[in-house]
Amino acid sequence: MNGSLALVGSGEYLPAMATFEKSLLDDGIKNGKRPIYVQIPTAAGQESDDRLEYWKELGKAQADRLGVDSIFLPIFTREDANNPEYATLIHNAALIYMSGGDPHYLAETLMGTALWDAIQENWRTGTSLAGCSAGAMVLSSHIPNFRLLKKAPTAGLNLLPGIRVIPHFNKFFKWIPDSAAKVLLHVPDDSILIGVDELTAIVKRSGDDQWVVVGEAKVHVLKGMPDQQLGDGEVITFTK
Repeated sequence: MNGSLALVGSGEYLPAMATFEKSLLDDGIKNGKRPIYVQIPTAAGQESDDRLEYWKELGKAQADRLGVDSIFLPIFTREDANNPEYATLIHNAALIYMSGGDPHYLAETLMGTALWDAIQENWRTGTSLAGCSAGAMVLSSHIPNFRLLKKAPTAGLNLLPGIRVIPHFNKFFKWIPDSAAKVLLHVPDDSILIGVDELTAIVKRSGDDQWVVVGEAKVHVLKGMPDQQLGDGEVITFTK
C-alpha cells in the first residue's frame, strides 16, 4: 500500500499550507506511521548556512503548529545520503517532505543511495511523501533545465516517470505561452506535463487512483492529455 503522494508548486512549511500538510500527516498516521514530520533539505544543500537554518526553523515551526515532532536531516552530500543513521531516522514517519532548491543537485545527491531506498520503502508501506518545487520536479524520470532551456534534461529519481512538473507556474511561466513551454522543456510525446501554481498542490491519497488539487490557485495540464486547468477540489486521473 503506497502512502499519499503530493506535488507542491511552492509554500512548504508556510502557515497557508498547514491544513494541507496536516492532512498528509493524518494519512500517514492512519496507515500506522508515527506522528513525525521529516524535512529533507537536500535541494538547498549548496546554499549558505544561514539559509539552511532558515529552512530548518521554518519546518520546525510548521511541525510545532501541527502538534507533531520534526526531524531535520542534514543530507547535503552523497556521503550524507548513504549514512545508515539518517536512513534509520525516517523509519515509519508519517510524512517525509523534500523541500525546494536545485532539483538537479537533489537528484544527483539522492539517486542510488541508502536514504532514497529508505524513502521509497517507507512510502510504499504508507508514509506520505511530498515534494515541493525542486522536490516535485525530481520525482520524474527527467528534470528540465529552466535556467538553460536549450540544455537537455537530466535524470530524475523516476518515481513518477511519465509526469513532469513545472512548479511556481503562475509566477515564472505566466509570460511564456503554453505551447512554447512544451517545446522549450523538451517534453517527449509519451509524457504528461503539468504546471503547479504557487501555494497549490496536487495529491494522490493512499489507496486512490485519482489526483486531487488542493490550494488557492491552479494546476495546469499542458501536454500528454487534453489541456485543462484544475482548481481546488477538482480531480484528475493521469492516463500515462
